[in-house]
Amino acid sequence: MRTLSLAVLLVALLAPARLTAGVPVTASGAENSPVKPGRLVLFVGVDISGSFMNGIYFDDSIDFLARYIHAHLNGLGGMEIPNAMFVGSIGGVNKGEAKTLFPIQTFQDRSVEEIAAQLRVIFPRKKENPFTDFNAYFAQVAEMVDAKKLIMKPISIVLLTDGKPDLGGTSRSQKFRGIRLKPLENLSRNITLRVLYTDAVTAKGWRDEVPRKRVKVWTQDAIVMAEWKDPRTLVPGRTTATQQKFFSWVKDNVDFQPRLRRVN
Repeated sequence: MRTLSLAVLLVALLAPARLTAGVPVTASGAENSPVKPGRLVLFVGVDISGSFMNGIYFDDSIDFLARYIHAHLNGLGGMEIPNAMFVGSIGGVNKGEAKTLFPIQTFQDRSVEEIAAQLRVIFPRKKENPFTDFNAYFAQVAEMVDAKKLIMKPISIVLLTDGKPDLGGTSRSQKFRGIRLKPLENLSRNITLRVLYTDAVTAKGWRDEVPRKRVKVWTQDAIVMAEWKDPRTLVPGRTTATQQKFFSWVKDNVDFQPRLRRVN
């Protein structure tokens, strides 16, 4: 009888272990669950005009963008996984020309290298456009947000460009004041435009001369952007998921949240 009782007790003690075998458990004892997408809507525009595509920073921008997209899609380093993402060009052959916006599924479940290869297929060097039409791109962003019913979600628009407007007037000031952010104004209470790979003078034009009421503008110079691959930031020998210095650099220099500033 004693032997039978001990056997029953042993089975009872081992039962929970069997039920939980193979189930990942966090340090706190809770089951692991995949990081869910947030509310962020991410638009990425790549300048394919000759001035940027033939410049020294185009390849660097594509390599950075591959890591940026991969990090966001996988929630690495605390980056928010987008609810939706669209990637397209901001160059034009004709004024007002619409461009294809590639959806988030084009880049999901791919490595950094695979995303970079896909970006080079989408934006081949041999297919440059004569000029940069920012207004056509912003209008298309507004149309997509409306069509996909993404209004009132936080929106981040990331432009990889030298930032120099080709349309809108004859003088430098007129060209910047001809950039129309009005189609974006009522899309969200939280909308940020990030203009990357500019120079200091062009960046100031975006911050000080582009008319806006609700759109926050953040710029980053090309010479700073190129630091993302510095060995002190992107540490050699580490896996993509453990590049904490890179993720911190992105938060401080790219995904930084600027203050709202009205420009009339």
